[in-house]
Amino acid sequence: MGKSSIRQVAIYGKGGIGKSTTTQNLTAGLTELGKKVMVVGCDPKADSTRLLLGGLAQKTVLDTMRDVGGDIELEKILKTGYKGTKCVESGGPEPGVGCAGRGIITSIGLLERLGAYTPDLDYVFYDVLGDVVCGGFAMPIREGKAKEIYIVASGEMMALYAANNIAKGVQRYAQKGGVRLGGIICNSRNVDREIELLRAFSKELGSHLIYFVPRDNIVQHAEIRRKTVIEFNPDSHQAQEYRNLAKTIQENTDFVIPKPMTQERLEEILMEYGLMDLVEDYKI
Repeated sequence: MGKSSIRQVAIYGKGGIGKSTTTQNLTAGLTELGKKVMVVGCDPKADSTRLLLGGLAQKTVLDTMRDVGGDIELEKILKTGYKGTKCVESGGPEPGVGCAGRGIITSIGLLERLGAYTPDLDYVFYDVLGDVVCGGFAMPIREGKAKEIYIVASGEMMALYAANNIAKGVQRYAQKGGVRLGGIICNSRNVDREIELLRAFSKELGSHLIYFVPRDNIVQHAEIRRKTVIEFNPDSHQAQEYRNLAKTIQENTDFVIPKPMTQERLEEILMEYGLMDLVEDYKI
């Protein structure tokens, strides 16, 4: 199996939406399907692999480079986590200095040079901060590294604004390369008419709601113990939801160039599903 057969997937979403939690639980589900997975954390908070590593403080690529310079061995920046998952954290600059997106550019380039993309890998997941799709944060899609994009959203207004902006970035880079939107993953916040809203939102983008992850406090209980739900309580209903999500991603063949909404159209949909008062509150 050559490198071209690796499915390279970027997960985007508004900060705080549960993107990293969803990604780690999803990848745990894929390992149960026998898949070989690498997770590259592309968020300056460097928390994209914590649950897979049992809370081990993963030293980031940028921190390692600051300490030892350019002569880095792969073992210094790549740790093995749950069921053999390879884990890397790009990290970010020192607070107030430099562009956080550069960590992603540096990390992916270094991983390629050090041979991290081994032929046995089935998936590489990039967990990317999604409030802004610019500079380094767009690198997984701009450089054609990730061909599949999934956006984690919820029925909250700001999550959908962010998701629509991310879709604009995907559309832009899709014109030049092979990047496509694979669907919207709803990480439920239990808001009114949430699944109907997300279906309408996804359809408007020309995509689909690929999975609805119900809200369950067991996710927080597992996080406190630094584990994925699948490892923490494998027999729980929520663990099965993540397994189903993994299977759905594995079998997905519906990839599109999204059609982002205008601000006006997005607000129309929000109003239609009962968020009109919130929209009005945000107007200046």
